[in-house]
Amino acid sequence: MGGGIAEVAAKSGFDVTACEVTDEFLEKGEARIRKSMERAVQKEKLTAEDRDAALQRLSFTTDVSDLQDCDIVIEAIVEELEAKNALFGELDGLCGSGTIFASNTSSLTITDLAAATSRADRFVGMHFFNPVPVMKLVEVVRTIATSDETFDRAFAFSRALGKAPVAAKDNSGFIVNLLLVPYMLDAIRQLERGVAGVEDIDTAMALGCGYPMGPFILCDFVGLDTLNMIGEIMYEEYREARYAPPPLLKRIVAMGRFGRKTGMGFYDWSGDKPTALPL
Repeated sequence: MGGGIAEVAAKSGFDVTACEVTDEFLEKGEARIRKSMERAVQKEKLTAEDRDAALQRLSFTTDVSDLQDCDIVIEAIVEELEAKNALFGELDGLCGSGTIFASNTSSLTITDLAAATSRADRFVGMHFFNPVPVMKLVEVVRTIATSDETFDRAFAFSRALGKAPVAAKDNSGFIVNLLLVPYMLDAIRQLERGVAGVEDIDTAMALGCGYPMGPFILCDFVGLDTLNMIGEIMYEEYREARYAPPPLLKRIVAMGRFGRKTGMGFYDWSGDKPTALPL
């Protein structure tokens, strides 16, 4: 997600500093951005000249202090409150008073993140969707403390990236995940109950509802570990059973089958096309 946001911002004409925790992750991130841009050139969605110009606007670092002069810092690290608050607390002491902080969190509340800083009025949520270079939506989230100026700047910045921003209130899951996560979790529950198999449920929802993909393909794209974590966070917030991760999801995650990114989830992704795994 962070690499996708950096890529889109650079292609939109902004100077971007991408920060990672290790040189290894930084090199992988840079390679991913270059590969994505090259693919866009091959598909004639980006010229070679614009690709080269965008790459010139990108710099890479593992030193958080290199972000101190940024106009906006968009965080896209692990979905853990303690880790995010530690980062924002450090950034708060480094960045100038005009810097806006934004989080790409998909399930944590922005208020809980802003509380780790002294700039709650300059804190906003900017939830992008994966893959960032393709997906148009950005949920721009304001808290009760976010200033109008901060919200307007974040909204305008989203549009400058070529995105379609929507305004969302600061509740766990915002708009999309508030509605989407229960759908994916309920599909897993119906699989547990023996309603139908993975492929049949996916086919039924894709063809019957006109969805671009079924719920289990979608789960594998999102990442089963990520879905499990989001479900736990949202259940903790709302205490509604529909947000609780089903036992089957927990077992698959415990086996290290996180979906497409690990090659196995509800499907085996090692072949030319995904094939459903026995459960």
